[in-house]
Amino acid sequence: MNILILNGSPEGNVLNDKLDRLKALLEKEGHTPRELLLRDMSYSPCRGCFSCWVKNPGKCIFKNDGDKLCQEVITSDMIVMAAPLIMGYPSGLLKNALDRIIPLIHPYLEAIDNEAHHMKRYEAYPAWGLLMEKEEDTDDEDLAIVNEIFSRAAINLRSTMKFITATDTPFEEVIHAINRD
Repeated sequence: MNILILNGSPEGNVLNDKLDRLKALLEKEGHTPRELLLRDMSYSPCRGCFSCWVKNPGKCIFKNDGDKLCQEVITSDMIVMAAPLIMGYPSGLLKNALDRIIPLIHPYLEAIDNEAHHMKRYEAYPAWGLLMEKEEDTDDEDLAIVNEIFSRAAINLRSTMKFITATDTPFEEVIHAINRD
């Protein structure tokens, strides 16, 4: 499986070393992991101009690493989003990346399970997983809120959520969740 790790960790965070271990385990399982260090990419936050939907369908009009991010995401089988929690939410680096992949869906809406969601632009979308580095005071309520937000984002971006967990979970469990159909 072609697995893209979106590393939303600022420099110096312990998450970086943990992701190296995860990549090694994924390779051992026969997967092909790639990693994008979001902190090293150059793109601005989404400006909400909707040009990617109206003027230039499927592509952001601002030429930067946002196009690379979209290409890497849509050509993957699985996305593992990894970030430390900062004030109870995954890093702004990860949130910005999620905002920038909006060109991957259509602006048009359809009903799915009695809810309005954007239509697919592509035939297939990668599954998602979220790996969080907890803060010192992270509690179950914090994790439940993040779980709800990212599960809803997966639906809106036409993906399925395979796992949401913290880095204190053994990575063998993460691998099992990735391998599960």
